[in-house]
Amino acid sequence: MLIVDQLSIQFKTANGLFDAVKDISFQLAEGETVGIVGESGSGKSVTSMALMRLLDKSISIVKGNIMLDDISIPDLSDDEMRAFRGNRIAMIFQEPMTSLNPVLTCGFQVAEAVQLHLGLSKAKARTQTINLFKEVQLPRPEEIFDSYPHQISGGQKQRVMIAMALSCDPEILIADEPTTALDVTVQKTIIELLKKLKTERGMSLIFISHDLGVINEIADRVLVMYKGEVVEQGGVKQIFKHPKHPYTKGLLACRPSVKLHLKKLPIIADFMNSNDTIENIRKAYQYTKDELADRHKNIYSQAPLLKVDNLSTWFPLRDGIFGQSKNVVKAVNHVSFEVYPGETLGLVGESGCGKTTLGRSILRLIEPTSGSIDFEGINLRDLDKSGLRAIRRDIQIIFQDPYSSLNPRLTVGQSIMEPLQVHQLYNNDTQRKQHVLQLLERVSLLPEHFDRYPHEFSGGQRQRVVIARALALQPKFIICDESVSALDVSVQAQVLNLIRELQQELNLTYIFISHDLSVIKHISDRMMVMNKGEIVEFGDPYQIYNHPQNEYTKRLIDAIPQF
Repeated sequence: MLIVDQLSIQFKTANGLFDAVKDISFQLAEGETVGIVGESGSGKSVTSMALMRLLDKSISIVKGNIMLDDISIPDLSDDEMRAFRGNRIAMIFQEPMTSLNPVLTCGFQVAEAVQLHLGLSKAKARTQTINLFKEVQLPRPEEIFDSYPHQISGGQKQRVMIAMALSCDPEILIADEPTTALDVTVQKTIIELLKKLKTERGMSLIFISHDLGVINEIADRVLVMYKGEVVEQGGVKQIFKHPKHPYTKGLLACRPSVKLHLKKLPIIADFMNSNDTIENIRKAYQYTKDELADRHKNIYSQAPLLKVDNLSTWFPLRDGIFGQSKNVVKAVNHVSFEVYPGETLGLVGESGCGKTTLGRSILRLIEPTSGSIDFEGINLRDLDKSGLRAIRRDIQIIFQDPYSSLNPRLTVGQSIMEPLQVHQLYNNDTQRKQHVLQLLERVSLLPEHFDRYPHEFSGGQRQRVVIARALALQPKFIICDESVSALDVSVQAQVLNLIRELQQELNLTYIFISHDLSVIKHISDRMMVMNKGEIVEFGDPYQIYNHPQNEYTKRLIDAIPQF
């Protein structure tokens, strides 16, 4: 149905032409799902943009041919392509929040596409859009039609994007990272929805992801892209059972194992210069029972570093003419636990369960409603602003989105140096800069990165910058809030390894927050499962994974992609 033949894409840069995609060829049969997998920068999204003719001609050069049935897509005029796009081939873009216009309602944006392509009246376009919202299983479709993007959840925004892509009944749907950074349970429902829609509508699907586990759930065949080239392609079962290229082996190995307890995760570099098998490399990184027993004996023979007792954080809902409070949202509700020095306590749950509110309440970035937070014998709720500022040298947080937590007008060196200046550590900025350079080196960044701005870094590099900033004051305790959720699985493995290395080197204590139970199981000594503001399960991660007691925990485990 679709034939891509020797597609090459170059971008014009200040340093000459950059080869983004190099002579790739593949085919898509009617009713088939082809997965394209690779890290950020591998060329997979650029390939999809070329199929849709969405690349800027002034800065890009596209060579090769793209045939849909007997039509050559590169030979179509702009007007012909505009009619072709949406009706024959459509796309779900990567970031629903940035792809949807924040000043227009969700319904208007989909109805606009329906009116433009199908020539329907405003009333009929509204009816068609509400029917599409029902088809993609959006709750309260009439209400969401009149809602703005910021008023609905990430999973709901993704469904609006799917409805928009389906609005003109395309023959081919391209889904570009449609599940990245979503809760695993939401991710599973989106995958199941796309499967259902594909079958019901008789579509062909190109599914792009950095996660081979997700590709395994949906694709018939897979293309593995690395540095703009297809290094391996074939049936999903064949590629997963017998990967040939070292890069494919690395992608398969770097996701946390659901069976093995590993000291560190394999990374792609482990395979690029080695013919070793995934099993052998994982075995080399595995904890022995004695090592694990010694670690836990050392941790739990100490007094707790942090005691949280009966902590609640409730938010009033304002109703009525005078904004009087009638109800409350119990974001955190009577939560108690202890964290021991050198321990990683995992906290897992879906978006909205209260885990981020709990982390920020512990630091008093959000004021708790009741309960106590005891850190080294000091109740943090009794401290005034100056007392809190002093103790924040010992307690730090790595926020969920590194880009928004760094000031875009400061170089990363200035951002890391700022807390040293606030707390007046070291005698002068020369000494502080020296300390910052050491921190950059420790998180595998270069000295020249000191003078660069956040937008000049990749997602993984920005995450390393915020880790360095959290380490600047030499804290004892760090809360990691979804600090790997939006990263490629290969970069995620590197950051998780770094977090564990730093713990061993600096005797750090962590609360590690994530929606991904497989990540929590890998990194944690103990874990808490949170739902609707309460802890519903607590204990050894492997015991909980293999013998979950709570139905909510079972649902989280069932949603983890298996391969």
